[in-house]
Amino acid sequence: MKKEPPILTVQNMVVKRGRATVLEIDNLEVTQGRALALIGPNGAGKSTLLLALAGLLPVASGKMMFDARPINDRADIARVRQNAAVVFQEPLLLNDTVYKNVALGLKFRHLSRAQIKASVEEALSQFGISHLASRSAKTLSGGEAKRVSLARSFAIKPKMILLDEAFNSLDPPSREAIMDDLQSILEKTRITAILALHDREETLRLAQDVAVLREGRIVQFGTTAQVFQQPVDECIAEFVGTEAILEGVVQSCNEGLMQIAVNGHIVEAVGCFPVGQKVYCCLRPEQVTVSKATAGQTSARNLYQAVVVKIVRQAFFYKLTLECGFPLSAYITLPSFEELSVAEGTTLEVSFKATAVHVIRREG
Repeated sequence: MKKEPPILTVQNMVVKRGRATVLEIDNLEVTQGRALALIGPNGAGKSTLLLALAGLLPVASGKMMFDARPINDRADIARVRQNAAVVFQEPLLLNDTVYKNVALGLKFRHLSRAQIKASVEEALSQFGISHLASRSAKTLSGGEAKRVSLARSFAIKPKMILLDEAFNSLDPPSREAIMDDLQSILEKTRITAILALHDREETLRLAQDVAVLREGRIVQFGTTAQVFQQPVDECIAEFVGTEAILEGVVQSCNEGLMQIAVNGHIVEAVGCFPVGQKVYCCLRPEQVTVSKATAGQTSARNLYQAVVVKIVRQAFFYKLTLECGFPLSAYITLPSFEELSVAEGTTLEVSFKATAVHVIRREG
């Protein structure tokens, strides 16, 4: 499959607040037609980077290119703003009708009345709010206001859309419905999206690529699958939802398969580090299989007896905290939970494949 060109590239970007440097981005490429999630802890620089990429925050130094053209002066920044739309955490709506709010960006671009009407009606329809066109923005619910804000941004048919934690403060049904619509629209329109997010579910659902920020720097960049399944350090592993981060020491490595000592037990993992190397073995809950203690029928190389330490109900499944000589977490469906008669203190069999273990070199 032919790779799409980058719509936005950044090299050696520095953003300052007063004399303090708050953002240093060595290199970043945003691929045209894909969604990039910016994730990281609070204060990592997600919103700052988003605003800088949108041309809304001054950059102290560095090189940027948008749509294959360099950004050097105010005219270039104006070009970015003309072709990009920003959706902030709180909808910024005028005290006017929904129709006029959605038409605002189109009027700034001096389109004809007929063009504005066609684009507004299309955007309202995309987000399922055509029936609200004549309503005052002051009367909208939080979910409705968010839809209007999104519709206004998509109405201008931008080449790039930037969303700053756009789903915060929404109730769960509104959040789910709006994410469904946004995901569908991005897939259909192929508009490049950059999303500052703090929620793992949102990231996995909406983004094809992920940049992890920490202290104003990008510490890992890759596809969503790469970042979530192969974090480069234990801090990122914890942030992206790796429940088990186990300290171990490599005992052997033969033909790409390692045996790693973890708290008196052997964990087998794919890879090859030197014997004696200290490592972290990382496992996500969805990679751990739970069965009856007498089952013993699995192709997984790692098989252990485990005691259920804690049970937490999470919507449509349970999360189990397990102890098998080292701690693990696993997800289990409601039917399986009942079938296995799971309770705290129950002994179960847990297994996971060698390919499921992500191994990170451990220093010290």
